[in-house]
Amino acid sequence: MKDLCVQHITSAVEDLVRSACFDLAPGAYELMENAAKNETNDTASFALKTLCDNAKLASERKIPVCQDTGMAIIFAEIGQEVHFTGGSFVDAVNEGIRRGYRENHLRNSVLDPITRKNTGDNTPAIIHTSLVSGDKVKLTLLPKGFGSENMSKLYMLTPAAGVEGVMDKVVEAVSLAGSNPCPPIIVGVGIGGTADHAMLLAKKALLRDVGVRSTDPELRKMEETLLRRINDLGIGAQGFGGNATALEVRIEKYPTHIAALPVGISIQCNAHRLAKTEVI
Repeated sequence: MKDLCVQHITSAVEDLVRSACFDLAPGAYELMENAAKNETNDTASFALKTLCDNAKLASERKIPVCQDTGMAIIFAEIGQEVHFTGGSFVDAVNEGIRRGYRENHLRNSVLDPITRKNTGDNTPAIIHTSLVSGDKVKLTLLPKGFGSENMSKLYMLTPAAGVEGVMDKVVEAVSLAGSNPCPPIIVGVGIGGTADHAMLLAKKALLRDVGVRSTDPELRKMEETLLRRINDLGIGAQGFGGNATALEVRIEKYPTHIAALPVGISIQCNAHRLAKTEVI
């Protein structure tokens, strides 16, 4: 068993906030840059180049890549050999979020859903934990802006819908979203499990490294087909038309009940912010 003081968790989370809000996820800038080079629509090409310029300036000047610095979503893989000391893991994560947003002068966007009173420090975070082997803690921060989060969809299909039915609903969701999620987007899809688990799978799909396709042949084929179908919609960068509505489609699956076919869809905007670290 390894003792790990929660102060290290707080420090790690604070650093993640700084990294995620000022810089795009590794490879995301290159995705947009490549899309700009291949864009045939002049207006969309200008939009893509402007988005690239914005991301570059944000990184160089250490300012937010988007004014919506999102709601903090933390994915924690906790080694079973780890014993936390010095306080609560959840409290430590939220203190890291609190410090990270305060010290970097980031917008506070979290509030009570009924009274609409702002919490004032962008806490609490959404925290997903999973137990894994080992004596380390892996943390991933996804600051999720709500222009894209508001476009999330859950479909509870009948098994008869099959693969084509799943893909039709993904395309439908993107079509309905239009320019609202600030395309070009990354589309996370979760298939299977229960309603809540399908949505979690869709969010987890957004954590995948840029350029990494599913190792499942059927899912990889679906990702490729969906990317083509979505880009054929012609929504394009910022809704100006063109070739680049989506940069990537990522699909995760999980076994489900014989009577169900849950499909969760989580859309990520062009400002794909993601940071990871390992606390030893």
